[in-house]
Amino acid sequence: MKQLTQAEAIALAESCAWEAWTCQQRAIFQIIQDRLCMPFEVFHEAVEKTLGRPVFTHEFGLSRERLTQELAGVNGAPSMEEIIALLPTPTVVVVLDPTSDFGDAS
Repeated sequence: MKQLTQAEAIALAESCAWEAWTCQQRAIFQIIQDRLCMPFEVFHEAVEKTLGRPVFTHEFGLSRERLTQELAGVNGAPSMEEIIALLPTPTVVVVLDPTSDFGDAS
């Protein structure tokens, strides 16, 4: 897929054409573009809905290729240990809310 220029990415973002796309279309289009073409929170939500799991912000910057492959159906979801391992050490602090539904198989 052609990479959009800065001007094209801005024009697409401002046109809001992505609002008519499905979550899957938004996620796949944006993950392969180097420039953000929609608000990040819209992209983030689209990826989470498409993958059916929480996606942590650091995964976008530190694991873009893995997310791309997961969206394409090449890889399954990473484990929590793999997601945490992406974070730089030794400054890793992870606090999970025991009431959250992360990892809930239902």
